[in-house]
Amino acid sequence: MPHLHIEYSPGVERHVDMAAVCRAAWAVMKESDLFPLAGIRVRAFAADHCIVADDHPDNDFVAMTLSVGAGRETAALEAAGERLFAAVRDALAVPLATPHFALSLEIREIDAALSWKDTPIHTRLSQH
Repeated sequence: MPHLHIEYSPGVERHVDMAAVCRAAWAVMKESDLFPLAGIRVRAFAADHCIVADDHPDNDFVAMTLSVGAGRETAALEAAGERLFAAVRDALAVPLATPHFALSLEIREIDAALSWKDTPIHTRLSQH
């Protein structure tokens, strides 16, 4: 269950192809031995309404939350987070070069007892 949620301010799309950001994040997650391909999800949503920091009109943000199932070692998650953050940081080089941008990543572990799934995708991908 590596699900990456990307929330961003609408102004980001003036400078960045968010589909390319999603693709860059997915590629890193796919290459990781830590995450099963069938469980990877990358979703990005613009915040309809937001105020960033001092409300300067040029302020923008990308906030990422990676939800993973419990059981992975912290060091392994930290290494995967570093690779993911670096790939997205590269994809966001243009806005990061300005003084009006914020990028963040948080990894959250999901308790299996409190998570329900019905995903035939896993079955299909395990047959290859």
